Amino acid sequence: MSLTSIAALSTLERTGPRRITELAASEGVTQPSVTSLVAALVRVGYVERRGDPTDKRAVVVAITEAGSAYLGARRAVTAGIFADAVDQLSAEEAATLAAAVPVIERLRDLVERQRGAAQDQK
Repeated sequence: MSLTSIAALSTLERTGPRRITELAASEGVTQPSVTSLVAALVRVGYVERRGDPTDKRAVVVAITEAGSAYLGARRAVTAGIFADAVDQLSAEEAATLAAAVPVIERLRDLVERQRGAAQDQK
């Protein structure tokens, strides 16, 4: 699965159902690209199209239980890889990494705020 597909699934899991135009904007890709990506994700059962409750003419895309399960399994594998790598760090390197956690969390918060502000402007 492509990184764009995984990112789109993660966005849907984190933010809930979205219109294709909103998903395209949040992922920084064109609407036709997201339309194709969504079609592929529908075929494998990771997303579904639903009627937009606020506009009966529109459709939103939502992650399915299978899509959430796929992301969970993928994250578990990635977490295991990182855990193995951290185990190979020296005590000094591990301490440096631990000390960096608050800065990494702050960066994540800043990025989330910027994404929110960008979405609010659209």
